[in-house]
Amino acid sequence: MAEEEKGGESTLTVVLAGGVNLAIAIMKLVAGLITGSGAMLSEAAHSVADTITEVLLLTALRRSDRPADRVHPFGYGKERYFWSLLAAVSIFASGAMFSFYEGFSTIFGEPVEQTSPVVGYVVLALAFAMESVSWVQAVRQVRKESAAAKQTLGEYLRLIDDPAPKTVLFEDSAALVGLVIAFAGLGLHQLTGSAVWDGAASLAIGLLLAVVAYLLGRTNRGLLIGRQADPRLVRGIGEAIVATPEIEALVDLQTMLMGTDQVLVCTRVDFDDALGAADVEHVCVRLANELIDAFNDVTEVFIEPVPRNDPDLRARVLARYGDEVAKRWNPATGSVPVAPQSPEAGG
Repeated sequence: MAEEEKGGESTLTVVLAGGVNLAIAIMKLVAGLITGSGAMLSEAAHSVADTITEVLLLTALRRSDRPADRVHPFGYGKERYFWSLLAAVSIFASGAMFSFYEGFSTIFGEPVEQTSPVVGYVVLALAFAMESVSWVQAVRQVRKESAAAKQTLGEYLRLIDDPAPKTVLFEDSAALVGLVIAFAGLGLHQLTGSAVWDGAASLAIGLLLAVVAYLLGRTNRGLLIGRQADPRLVRGIGEAIVATPEIEALVDLQTMLMGTDQVLVCTRVDFDDALGAADVEHVCVRLANELIDAFNDVTEVFIEPVPRNDPDLRARVLARYGDEVAKRWNPATGSVPVAPQSPEAGG
């Protein structure tokens, strides 16, 4: 998928989610004040947090598209990860913390009489229908992009380099679950006359938001630190380098996500000793252009000529990729070291 098309799809998903969440937040707040339901007020805070999240995601999409300049020669792609991380923090700070507060206040504070629960049921039903529209758009985008990447939905979400659709999908899924929890709390409060159920629903909503915030925060932390590109892309790059006739061995291959659809490639190779300095220079330029043309996500390529049998370099490569890869890696064979994806690569 072209970067422009993918960015436009992400913007549509975020704008739709933001508009829906703002309308739902107002509805829930009014219903919470009318019914006196702590769970309903927690859901209002949930929707406010989601609305703030969409604003932060829109900021991420806009600022990360700026071109590279003298101050940031690799571009601003990682700004998307920074603002998305703030969005995850917003979900926890604005949604989860208020829900915990409301839950404990309802359970241990002065009892609040429930009034007009029907209003709450109607608002929750309308909110569920509206939230489903945003959720369907998020699901449609991630399914479309996972199919284009020839990955399962789980693999795509784990290796995703654009946190916007994942954030919307997770928060919309949490919103739908939260609405069901609020409905249950409201109903049990009405049936039993005990506000404990309402408070318990608020605590459950807070816990749900905290889990979502943690998962999204972990994803963006990995992207900000600098995560390896998709292992399939790394293998493809390695195979292309090994297939270059002037190269005798691929000694090291490092990749890093610099932003959505932006991959930095650094490789160390052992050239044919018969080549002269000018020949090596021409091969480096040609190979870099070939990799950029062959792999759409590759934006920068750095090639360093090294001897394949340097013990210090080999030790650093093996230390980086671990014992499992070390047992299989042999610089004389031209094999490609690819780091296994850790669980925190996605979230």
